[in-house]
Amino acid sequence: MRRPLMLAALVVALPFAIPYAAQLRAAASPQEISGAGTPTEVKAGTYVVEPGHTQVAFTVGHLGISPFSGTFSNASGTLVLDPAHLDATKVEVTIPIDSVQTTSDVLTGELKGADWFDAAKFPTATFRSTEVVRTGDDSAEIRGQLTLHGVTRPEVIKARFFGTAVNPLSKKLSVGFVGRLAIDRSDYGVTKYVPLVSGRTELTINAAFEVK
Repeated sequence: MRRPLMLAALVVALPFAIPYAAQLRAAASPQEISGAGTPTEVKAGTYVVEPGHTQVAFTVGHLGISPFSGTFSNASGTLVLDPAHLDATKVEVTIPIDSVQTTSDVLTGELKGADWFDAAKFPTATFRSTEVVRTGDDSAEIRGQLTLHGVTRPEVIKARFFGTAVNPLSKKLSVGFVGRLAIDRSDYGVTKYVPLVSGRTELTINAAFEVK
């Protein structure tokens, strides 16, 4: 009797499951979400990081089973931007290491400790641009120096324009970008549990700037 009951349950559920699966497939990925305005509407000027809406998410491979992510926040820094002369763009951002957060309180505490990022000895991570190269109508490569865990290395952020508008709360002209960067944390001396926890680390940067 169990088999007919299971088949009956599938017959009942299938008409609902198929549309739901289609909805999941149709759901927007982060790359498909867009903001206000266009790159041509971005105003030249000096901008500062809006810390409440700037996030750096990191993702590593965990035991070869699943990806695992966390975030850094409370960034500060400046962006000198002229869309007509993008190669003259300058960006400098600093992130406090003790802002790290994960879904595990124990792990969050460990990441701040000496075996990982050692926030007491190396309290900040910084990125300073050395060159900005346009790669499309709304994209660019930001080449620069990343300092993490006391080590400085050249890295390249692939950045995409997200949006520009006057923030209705602060009343300030704002601009936002999404950046992606892959690093090997071992290059920066953060080697705990490699390779059980992957050395390769994917960074996604959601950056918000307000005109100074």
